[in-house]
Order: sequence, then structure tokens, then C-alpha cells
Amino acid sequence: MHSKPATSVVVPAVSVADGVFAPGHLGGLTACLPFELVDAVLAETGTVQRRLRALPSRVGVYFLLALGLFPHLGYAKVWSKLVAGLAGERAPTPSEKALRDLRRRLGPAPMRALFEVVAGPLAQPRTPGTRYGRWRTVAFDGCSSFKVPDVERNRGWLGRPRLRLGWGGYPTLRLMTLIETGSRGLLGAAFGPKTRGESHYARQLLCRLRPDMLALADRGFDDGRLLTEIAETGAQFLVRLTSSRRLAAVDRLPDGSYLTRIRTLTVRVIEADVRATCADGTTLREGYRLVTTLLNHDLDPAAALVELYRERWEIETAYYSLRHTLLQGRVLRSGDPHGIEQEMWALLTLYQVLRTVMVDAVESVPGTDPDRASFTIALEAARDQVVGAREVLDNDDGLVGGIGRALLAHLLPERRPRISSRKAKVPLSRYARTQDGRPLASTDINSVTITVHAVRPLTPAFVSRRHPHPRPPQPVVLRPPSYIERAIAFLRRHPGRPWSAKDLALALAVENVDSFRVVVARWAREGLIRRTHTGEYVLLDDAAYAPSETPAPPVVDPKLSRIEATWVVLRSQPGYAWRPDEIAPALGITNIASFRVQMAYWARQGRITRSSRGRYTLQPPLKAPSITTPFERQTTNEPLTSTDTA
Repeated sequence: MHSKPATSVVVPAVSVADGVFAPGHLGGLTACLPFELVDAVLAETGTVQRRLRALPSRVGVYFLLALGLFPHLGYAKVWSKLVAGLAGERAPTPSEKALRDLRRRLGPAPMRALFEVVAGPLAQPRTPGTRYGRWRTVAFDGCSSFKVPDVERNRGWLGRPRLRLGWGGYPTLRLMTLIETGSRGLLGAAFGPKTRGESHYARQLLCRLRPDMLALADRGFDDGRLLTEIAETGAQFLVRLTSSRRLAAVDRLPDGSYLTRIRTLTVRVIEADVRATCADGTTLREGYRLVTTLLNHDLDPAAALVELYRERWEIETAYYSLRHTLLQGRVLRSGDPHGIEQEMWALLTLYQVLRTVMVDAVESVPGTDPDRASFTIALEAARDQVVGAREVLDNDDGLVGGIGRALLAHLLPERRPRISSRKAKVPLSRYARTQDGRPLASTDINSVTITVHAVRPLTPAFVSRRHPHPRPPQPVVLRPPSYIERAIAFLRRHPGRPWSAKDLALALAVENVDSFRVVVARWAREGLIRRTHTGEYVLLDDAAYAPSETPAPPVVDPKLSRIEATWVVLRSQPGYAWRPDEIAPALGITNIASFRVQMAYWARQGRITRSSRGRYTLQPPLKAPSITTPFERQTTNEPLTSTDTA
């Protein structure tokens, strides 16, 4: 007797929008982009439909986002994914031309407005790995590997890429983003032709910075004007400097870093070596020169900031998820600039929504780092929910949902420190890669040693007077004086004599004379030296004053601070205007260039008076008898007033 196998029919019950709006969904991601939000964006951008169509504008928005979920499929196949789970619904079956017309009818404005709504920080203040002290760490960087179809309209907008061995096959798009390093969520984005530099697009994102943020960036953002604009937003920054920039030190700090000025901005420079020992015995070393607006070395030690700088690489991981995991390295679909703009905003919106779901999932388990959430698992779970039309309106799991359950069930292990050589994986790369000594395969790192450098101090005056007995938290390695310090010392030995850049280069044993001419001209523009005639330079005001006119400065007590010691020298000759190089010997200062910058800063603060170019006296309101230093108070037993305390 044969028994009939038992069978059952499972019909999943789904909740979607009614009628022609039913295909407009993204599965579990719809909770982050609800129908009301999409309708409000369409109404705000003026693209709301005037009559009910078979393909409404709201459905078109979700269709554009679904194109990013399935970049390997055509329009018809992506539409079939949206309607596959609509059991019992009579969904339309549009042609590919109708779907293209739907894209043209929407335009790029709704997708850009939708991204502006969802973009922003995702992590909570207590989420691990997202903050440094009280600062939320963010990062700037650009990506130039987004390829577009090679058609005439795209070439007219983006140009044709020039590679090392010839012309490239596809025009490329430059994308600039500002991300939150801990969650890798997007705070803002800008894109366009590569003919405009990264600084141009970064300025469009400065409005996204907030006073509680610390911006990280690489050497491509070593622009004095851009750094000043970042500081004007109220945010802090930690940026790597190029090897060609040389800055005169204003004050030395006990941890080996020093204060200087970039334009009108006081910054702190950290020079350090990072030495990594790998598991296979390989030892790697690389030098870093960082500039930051975090000036307090007690609260922010130099070694801690050097270690923090590696968080900048989180933006590279975000670009990998966006370019390779989500887009699968494919060329964009659109054949005109408006279509590319629409597609890019949709892709960025989809990426941000996926990151939002990932951060919400890991924050449901306190103490879980967002790095442990897999972007690939979140993407595959979102695709499955779109096909099944699940959790569009009925999500019983609250904030987590099906995508969150999949993420928490397959959390990645704790990130291990590792390193590998950077390789170009395209046959005709625009970069000439050379072997950098790193292992070819990913190798674990056993230990990392950070050694902070300092300029070689010629006298004890280089030590900060605010900390007479510093105790450095890490070893300090001294380096020889820079070119500017050597040049100023040489010019001081020949006062009043003009020197050409070529003669200076020969005297300082500089090999590349042409590049040294450019550097000397920059020193003159920055006010470190003076240009007398075409190609001739002297120290500031060396030709205007003879050495015999300089009075002898008084003996200054070494316990006084630098500003107090300067006051003592200035009040010793009330009718004389002092130059910084005349005051420096009394204070034991050999770096005249940095002291000249410091006195100019005091003059801008109103603590001393600038009588003429490069010459200073006391402030007129502060009469000479009323200026009393703390050292003189001890000898005269004068009481300490509230004004003195301030």
C-alpha cells in the first residue's frame, strides 16, 4: 500500500501599499525610507504626479534604489524582483522604455533631497570606536574609480582619462565624501569631474562639520586656506602634511611636538616614526608629519594622536563597500550627466540606509563595535527581503528586523592589526606601483612603536617655559635644523648683505637649486626673510638699521615666561623700538624666525605694540612704571591684584 507524501502550501502574508503603489518598497529597508518621507520629498522638489499613473513617482524612487541593490540586472529583471513577493496583487508589467521614461520624469532632484534627509551621524555617543575623547571622529577623502559609460555626453562632462600607457576606456567620476569613521556613515557627499581637485569638493562639505567633530584627512588636504576654513567651522582637525612643507616653530612642547602658524591659524605639528613588527619577522618603518588644532599636549599626547590618525582608513573601507561590494565594480548605467547624477545620489542613499540598519543592529547589543557588522550580510539580507516583499509595513522585531537578526547571528571577529602591500589590480593603472617593502599577503602585526621627533635644541630655551621640568611620555628623537633655520642663521652671520637664492643654496649645500629658489621666495612671502631686489634676500630690516644703533638688552631672569621677559627688555629702553633678533639673545633664543612670528602674534593680541615693520614697543596705555613682573613683585613685596591674576 503506497502512502501519498504529505505536502503543504505556504503562502506568505505580506503588507504593502495598495494598488499601483504596491511595487514601491525596499523590503526591510522601507522602515528607513517610509512612504510619507518619499511623498514629502517629491512634493518639495516639485516632481509629484498630477494624475495617477500606472507607474507613480513614488514607485519610481524605490525602483531607482532597487537598481543599486541589483547592479548586475537590467530594468525588467529589477522590476521583477520588486513584484516577485506581491502574491495576489495585479502589478503592472512595464516595458524597459517605460521604466527609462520613469527615470527621466523624476530627474536627480528627488534622489539628492532624499540623501540630504538620511545623511548624518549614525552612532550614539557611547557606541565603541566612534569617538576620541569628546570629539566625534570624521574623515575627508576622495575616490576617482567610479566609471561611467564611454559615450559622447559623458566624455563632454567628465573628459577622457589619461593613463600612464595611453587613454583610458571609461570616463571616471570623482566622489568626495565626509564620513563618520566609527560607523562609516555618510555625513555629506559631492562629485563631479576629476579636473577639479579634492579641495574644491571638500569645501562643499564644510557646512557638515560641527564643533564636536574632529576631522581626519591625508596629505591631499594640506592646503593652508582649506585648513583655516575647517577651523572656522568650529571643528578640530588632524591632517597629514606633505614632505615639502616646512614650518617654523613658535614654541616647543615637552612631548616633542611644536606650535607654529599656518596663515592666521595657530596649529601644532607632530613628527613621528611608526615602526611595525610583523608576525613573519618583517620590520616596517614610515614617517608621519601631522598638523592639528588640538594644542594641549597634556590632554592630547603626540603618540595618542599619531595612533588616532589610522582611523582615517575607515573611509577607504567605506569606499570599498560602496564601489566593490554594492556596485560590484561595474560601470554605472546612465549615458548622460543628469542620469549619472540621479544614479549616484540613489546609490549613496542606499548605502546610507544599509549603514543605518547595521548601526541600529549592533547598538542593540551594548559594547558591540560597528566594525563587526558585515556589509555583505546586510546587503544579501536586504536583497532577500526585497524579493519576498517582507517587513515592508509589518516589522514585529522593532528596531532590529530581519536584516539586524542576520547581522547579529554572523558578527565578524574582533579586528586584528595587519598589513599588506598596496597593489594595482587593473592591467593599465594610472599609478606606477613599486615594491614598498610590505608583505605581499596580509600579515598580522605583533607590535607597533611610535617615536616622536623634535628639532635639535641648540639652547635650553627651546623647552617650553610653561613646563620647566617636562616628563615626556615617549622617547624623543632629535633631528637636524631645517633649511629655514640654517638659512636664517647664515644670514645673521652676514647682516645687511643681500644674497641670491643660488648663493644661499651653495652656502647651505643644497643640491636642487631650482626648487630652493621657489622655497626662498615662499619664505619671503611668509615674512620670514626680506626680498630687497629681484632674486636677492636679507633678514628683515637688516638693511635699514646699523648694528651700532642697537642698545644692549638687560639681563633677564630665566624664571620669567617669554612674554614677561620680553616686557622687561622693552621697558628698559622706553623710546626705542626693538627688533626680535635684538631681544632674542637676552632670552636665550636662537630660532629668530619662530620668535619673530610669536612677537607678531603678541602684537595682534594687543600685549605689545608694533611701531613699524618688524619693530615693537610697549603698549601706550600701559605706562612703563605700571608693568611689574612676578619676579619683581617678589623683590618689592607688592600685593597681587585681580588685574595681575588675569
